[in-house]
Amino acid sequence: MKTTWYEVISEKIPESVAPFRIVQLSDVHDSMFGENHEQVVRKVKMITPHAIFITGDLIDSNRYNLEQSLQLIRALQYVAPLYYVTGNHEIATNDTDHIKEELQLLGVHVLSNEAMVINTLENELIAIGGIEDPLSSVLEEKDAIQLAIQEAFRHVPDTTFKMLLSHRPEHFDLYAENHVDLTFSGHAHGGQFRIPGIGGLIAPGQGWFPKFTSGIYERNDHQMVVSRGLGNSIIPIRLFNQPEIVVVTLFHTKN
Repeated sequence: MKTTWYEVISEKIPESVAPFRIVQLSDVHDSMFGENHEQVVRKVKMITPHAIFITGDLIDSNRYNLEQSLQLIRALQYVAPLYYVTGNHEIATNDTDHIKEELQLLGVHVLSNEAMVINTLENELIAIGGIEDPLSSVLEEKDAIQLAIQEAFRHVPDTTFKMLLSHRPEHFDLYAENHVDLTFSGHAHGGQFRIPGIGGLIAPGQGWFPKFTSGIYERNDHQMVVSRGLGNSIIPIRLFNQPEIVVVTLFHTKN
């Protein structure tokens, strides 16, 4: 299991909160990481994050075991505030409401096409938004995501630094077009099999030789962090592709 560190620097990040350290956990897929998830919990505690983002597929619809995944949440609930969005596997269980209720009982901020705005002591703002996986919508995927982003940030001032939790990285164009400053995604599992010098081999929603599988991507002033995730689903084996905990530290800069 690898821990990957990134830095994001922007004049829109409030000086009063920076540096702000975020741990991203994605695509757990009902996996266990030692007794009571001790391997993951120990690493996260050592990072001492200000927030923990869970970007979907906490559970696996093929071997659904919610209680096993809730053990991880219980172990992390007092480490830092937790923020969560659904992935396609949560939707596929047809038990989404129950999953959300259990997470909320543990104090998790479940973001369903909505944003939480943090107001600092200096009255500076930072927004953490999250959208439902489009599998839950009757609309076309892109239309569902477009409407969800607009709904999430409808009351957030344009000058606010906006972070978005969205499971699917293949829609980076939409995130950028909607002026999201920093998006956190997963879903691609790092391309499952990584070929040195080329990247991931295959990813859901992107097919063969996918474009967005691991790392930080930039488009104009917009960025997206894609986690390789922790667990596996249909394909149980990874190659040159360690499970990953992502750490993003936000810094303020002036022009």
